[in-house]
Amino acid sequence: MSGRPNTRLSDLFGLAGWSKGELARLVNRQAAAMGHLQLATDTSRVRRWIDMGEIPRDPVPRVLAALFTERLGRVVTIEDLGLVRHGRAGKRQADGIEEHPDGVPWAPERTAAVLTEFTGMDLMLNRRGLVGAGAALAAGSTLSSAMHDWLHTDPVLSADGPALDDPLHADPAGLDRYEAAPIGSEEVAELERSVEVFRAWDAARGGGLQRKAVVGQLNEVGGMLAYRHPPHLQRRLWGVAANLAVLAGWMSHDVGLEPTAQKYFVIAAHAAREGGDRPRAGEALSRAARQMVHLGRPGEALDLMKLAQSGGGERLQPRTKAMFHTIEAWAQAAMGKGQAMRRTLGQAEDLFVADRGDGEPLDWMQTFKAEDLYGMQALAYRTLAEFDPDAAVHAQHFADRALALRVDGRERSKIFDHLSMASACFIADDPEQADRYARLALMSMGANSSRRTWDRLRQMYRLTAEYAGYPKIHELREEIRLALPKPRSKGANSAQA
Repeated sequence: MSGRPNTRLSDLFGLAGWSKGELARLVNRQAAAMGHLQLATDTSRVRRWIDMGEIPRDPVPRVLAALFTERLGRVVTIEDLGLVRHGRAGKRQADGIEEHPDGVPWAPERTAAVLTEFTGMDLMLNRRGLVGAGAALAAGSTLSSAMHDWLHTDPVLSADGPALDDPLHADPAGLDRYEAAPIGSEEVAELERSVEVFRAWDAARGGGLQRKAVVGQLNEVGGMLAYRHPPHLQRRLWGVAANLAVLAGWMSHDVGLEPTAQKYFVIAAHAAREGGDRPRAGEALSRAARQMVHLGRPGEALDLMKLAQSGGGERLQPRTKAMFHTIEAWAQAAMGKGQAMRRTLGQAEDLFVADRGDGEPLDWMQTFKAEDLYGMQALAYRTLAEFDPDAAVHAQHFADRALALRVDGRERSKIFDHLSMASACFIADDPEQADRYARLALMSMGANSSRRTWDRLRQMYRLTAEYAGYPKIHELREEIRLALPKPRSKGANSAQA
C-alpha cells in the first residue's frame, strides 16, 4: 500500500459512474463467474484501492480490468488501472502531471504481460460488439518525451524472456502460465509466414476483415513469450510480436479505433526493442506519426518522427530513412511548410536511390517500393496544395507515377493514389480528370473495409463543391453521398475533413 490515492483507478472509477459499494458487488459477481467463488470484496476494500493505493491480489486486477473494459466500451488494462505491483501506480509529480502516460515505457518483464492482457481485452470487446472510441489519444509529444531515453538504450539481454521461476518476480496479474509452452524454429517460421499472409490481406482489402484474427494471433504469441526460449528463438518471437502488433495497430487505425491503434504501436515498439531491433521500434512509432497526421495533428507527428529517426539507431537502412522522411514531409505539408516539405522529400529521394540492397533485407520494409515513395510524394504535394495550389501539378505527376507501378494487388494504396490524383485535379481546375479518378476510387472502395479511404474521400468531396454546377460533378457528388458510411458514434476519432 503506497498511502497515496491511485489516480488512474480514481479517474476511471469516476468515468464509470459506479458507487464503491456497487463496484464491490460487481467484483464479487464477476469473480464468481470466473471460478473464484471464495472472493469477497466490500466497500471499505474498494475505498482502500482508490484512496490509499492498495493493490489487490490476483485475480482482482483482472476482474477489475474486465469490468471497466465492458463498462467504458474500450480496452482497459491492469496497467491503465495502476494495479501493477512493481510499477508506479498513479504516481504523479508535484505539479500533478503524471510521470509517464499509460505506464510508458513499462518494465521489460511486463511487455509480454501487457501484450497478452491488452489483446485479450480487445478480443472481448470484439466478441461483444463494443467499440473502442471512448479513450483519449495520447499526445505525440508526451509519448516521445516518455520514451526517448528508453528507446535510445539497448535492452538487457536477460529481458529476452520473463523470469517466471524467479521468486523475486511475482507473476504478472494478467499472464496465464497455462499458455506458456516451449516452441521450436518450425513453429516460429509458421508464425512469420502468417504475418506475410495477414499483411497481404490488409493491403488488398483493408483492416476491418482480419483485425480480430491478427489480434488473436498476437495474443497467442504473448503466451509463448511467457516461456523462456533459447535467445535466438526468443528474439524471433519478439520480432513476430512486433510485426503483429504493428499490423494490429494499422488495422485498428484503418477502421477508426484510434486509441487502440496507438496502444498497439507502442506495444510494437516495446516488443521490437526487446528483440534487439531498434529500427523496427522506430518504424512502429512512425506508424503512430502517420496516424497523427491523418487525424490533423501534424506537429505531434513531427515529435514522434524525431524519436523514430533518432531511436532507430545506426542500423537504419537508407530505404527506411527514406520512408521516415516521406512521413515527416507529409506532416510538414499539413502545416503549410512547403519549403521544408520539398527539402525533406528531396532527402527521401536521395536515400531511396542510395539503397543498393547491400544490407540484410527487412521483411517489414518490403512493402515500401518505388510506387510507395511516389504515392507519399503525391500525398504530400496534394496536402500542400491546400495552402499553395501550384503544388497540385506536382501531386498529379507523382500520383501518375505511383499508379503506373501499382500491379501487386495492394488495392488500398491504389485507392489512395486515385484520391490524391482526383483532389489534385480539382485544385488544378481540371474537374473532368478529377471526375475520372474519383470514380475509379469509388468503384474499388465498396470491396474495401478501410475507413481511412472514406476519410480521404470526404476530404476530396469538399473540393467538389466549387464544381457542383457541372452535370458530371453533380452526379458524382450524389453518388458519393449515397456511398458514404453512416457517421461514427459520438466521441469517435475521425480525420479532419
